[in-house]
Amino acid sequence: MQQQPGLPAVVAAVREGGSDAQAELLGRLRAGDRQAFAELVDAWSGVLLRVALLYVSTRASAEEVVQDTWLAVIGQLDRFEGRSSLRTWVFRILENQARSRGSREARTVPWSTAFLPDGDGADGGPTVDPARFRGSEDRWPRHWTDAGLPRPWQPPPEEAVVAGEVRRELRTALAELPERQRTVVELRDVLGLTSEEVCERLGISAGNQRILLHRGRARLRARLEDVYRGARGEPDDGG
Repeated sequence: MQQQPGLPAVVAAVREGGSDAQAELLGRLRAGDRQAFAELVDAWSGVLLRVALLYVSTRASAEEVVQDTWLAVIGQLDRFEGRSSLRTWVFRILENQARSRGSREARTVPWSTAFLPDGDGADGGPTVDPARFRGSEDRWPRHWTDAGLPRPWQPPPEEAVVAGEVRRELRTALAELPERQRTVVELRDVLGLTSEEVCERLGISAGNQRILLHRGRARLRARLEDVYRGARGEPDDGG
């Protein structure tokens, strides 16, 4: 018999260990609440897959790691003591599963070594189009141009029609990010991990984490600016 949720499962799952919200969620999961479990699977499987890909050699292997992770979660729920958040516990299982499979596949190149000068996270390129800034010969060099100046988003993004469009554009833009940027943005902004947790899970430095997050967020912000500019019928920055 399903219990009525007091909080959405994904929200409750990120609460600190020992919280009432997490205790309620664990009770629902242990009682076989399929809705709560399905919510977690739908929300987290995509980013779990991308994290698994950091350890194994093929997408097929990563998909199996994610499946094995959810099976382990089901099998070990009764042993979960709740000292950490459920989210932390699930990701720890995923990492253990992925490392084990990665070792069997003899994969030796860690994800963190991919941060070369021309990589998608540390290429040194601009995160904002330089054309939006005044040139060195201008009276106010490096300040915003009139066309490039950021503007308030009107109508506000919380309006129902606008919110639906924003969500669609964000999903599309997120899917188009380079893999490492997308993974860091999802871990930080979708799942709510701290910068320290992301660095630990991905084996990267704090500096690389900041660069990837900044570049990913900048691309998403630029995409939304384009949406609002188009909705107001404005020319682009070059128009």
